[in-house]
Amino acid sequence: MSDITLTAPLQGTVLRVAAVGESIRPGRAIVVIESMKMEHDVVLDENVELHSLLVAVGESVKAGQPLAIVRGVSSKIDASDAQEVESRERVDLREVLERRSAGTDESRVEATDRRHAAGRRTARENVLDLVDPGSFVEYGPLVLAAQRRRRSVEDLIARTQSDGLVAGLATVGAEEFPGRASRVAVMSYDYAVLAGTQGQQNHRKKDRMFDVVERLRIPLVFFAEGGGGRPGDTDGLGVSGLDCWAFHDFARLSGLVPLVGITGGYCFAGNAAILGCCDVVIALRGSNIGMGGPAMIEGGGLGVHRAEDIGPVEVQTRNGVVDVLADDDAHAVRLAKQYLSYFQGTTVENSCPDQEALRTVVPENRTKAYDVRNVIVGLFDTGSVLELRAAFGPGMVTALARVEGRPVGVVANNPMHLGGAIDSDGADKAARFLQLCDAHGLPVVSLVDTPGMMVGPDVEETALVRHCSRLFVTAVNMDVPLVSVVLRKSYGLGAQAMMGGSTKAPLACVSWPTGEFGGMGLEGAVRLGYRRELEAISDDEERERVYRSMVERMYEHGKAVSVAGHFEIDDVIDPAETRTWLMAILESAPEPDRSGKRRPYIDTW
Repeated sequence: MSDITLTAPLQGTVLRVAAVGESIRPGRAIVVIESMKMEHDVVLDENVELHSLLVAVGESVKAGQPLAIVRGVSSKIDASDAQEVESRERVDLREVLERRSAGTDESRVEATDRRHAAGRRTARENVLDLVDPGSFVEYGPLVLAAQRRRRSVEDLIARTQSDGLVAGLATVGAEEFPGRASRVAVMSYDYAVLAGTQGQQNHRKKDRMFDVVERLRIPLVFFAEGGGGRPGDTDGLGVSGLDCWAFHDFARLSGLVPLVGITGGYCFAGNAAILGCCDVVIALRGSNIGMGGPAMIEGGGLGVHRAEDIGPVEVQTRNGVVDVLADDDAHAVRLAKQYLSYFQGTTVENSCPDQEALRTVVPENRTKAYDVRNVIVGLFDTGSVLELRAAFGPGMVTALARVEGRPVGVVANNPMHLGGAIDSDGADKAARFLQLCDAHGLPVVSLVDTPGMMVGPDVEETALVRHCSRLFVTAVNMDVPLVSVVLRKSYGLGAQAMMGGSTKAPLACVSWPTGEFGGMGLEGAVRLGYRRELEAISDDEERERVYRSMVERMYEHGKAVSVAGHFEIDDVIDPAETRTWLMAILESAPEPDRSGKRRPYIDTW
């Protein structure tokens, strides 16, 4: 076969050469040239024999300069050479795999067993249950606690892998939303690593993830469990650590993307601050949540307290800190998935209860109380209702739900508490919920049954004037569609607040046949407006009869069909037709603009 002259592919220095007369299989280096500290193999894709060398080791060559002459070999090379394969495991890959495995639950048997014995799941178990199988990519799994000055690297690898913060990207909802599962960010403090404290490195991981979330504009689920700042880190140069950006960057995400906080066990200080910034807080039974744990309280000279006595979840549920109470880790993850689903669009499969049953939910007796939750469950898609802050502000119900698969927010007066009158807690609860819906583009359905704002000396001590006004300034300034359905009472400022300021403010305002309207409650209007006439009647029975007849006359004047006749509302409808009205608006409304923040932030309260 003919001879072949090899030339230099680039400028450099000859580093190694094969031996003259050596048979060289395809792909094996004949000459190695070093250029800019990188080695470049000169190879051929056929069997050859090195006939002669034209350069020497150490010689500088230019691109295109002849290097050697080789001669094609027609005979087969020794089989052992031709099939030579590196069978040994690469050292660099093995090191990476060993480091990654050190952070798995299987490598931390004792810690994992303790967690399971306490009836809890590990951080990684929760994360992997939340996300779609195989979709999780982790940021910073090899990070160690900043304690190299006081502990060996081997010890840090064994005990502080990920620096106690599991973080990454994944998809959620592949089963419910086939072909369009949502990408989300997931972060979880690992209580098994230094009690879930916030160290220098996991602060940096938070900074990194929050920046990624902001740029990708994807929801974030944060499992917050543990304490605050970690005093044991030794590798930094700072003093106070107050220059960390984590809390600044996380708070800036409010209103931009859905933020879901989940906690169980102890959640104090920095972890509690993260939790409190979230749109929704899901807490396990038995949790304790507080801005300071036992050590901080004692250090402040405020006495010695057990962790179990600080912010028990029963208290934090009643006062509105917790939105949804979960039975255990698995339940919390299911709730988080359900919450995220409302921001993933329309579901394909949906059904609803028999709508004719809505005709009897509101009692014919106009003074008989009823549970508005029966209306909500009966009106919206089966199994789609997720109530938030159920134990707080019981006069107002706030929930996420679906109509024909379309997600909506629901606010409703609850006649079982104060007759549906709006107090400070109820106003705060509704106003904050409206902000959440507006920020994330969810249309709002308002179910109205209120005698108005609560009145009296006691309620004024709660700063009602300011609190109830939040409903006006929030609802009036929403951009999302609002539909109002009057179930029964629609009186005064309270009713106007539920409707965005006026019966004409919503895109549709309809009433069920049981609806009644007025500037104030009928009974009060009669007693105030006809006080002299009633006082002039000396006979008690006659006075009561006249009073009742006046109330009845005012009811006839203000009942739904009369108000609709004056076109103060859009229609009086059969309750069974309510979903038809809702869909008329939802299907007509344009898609919300998600190019930036719709609101500066969502009020944490």
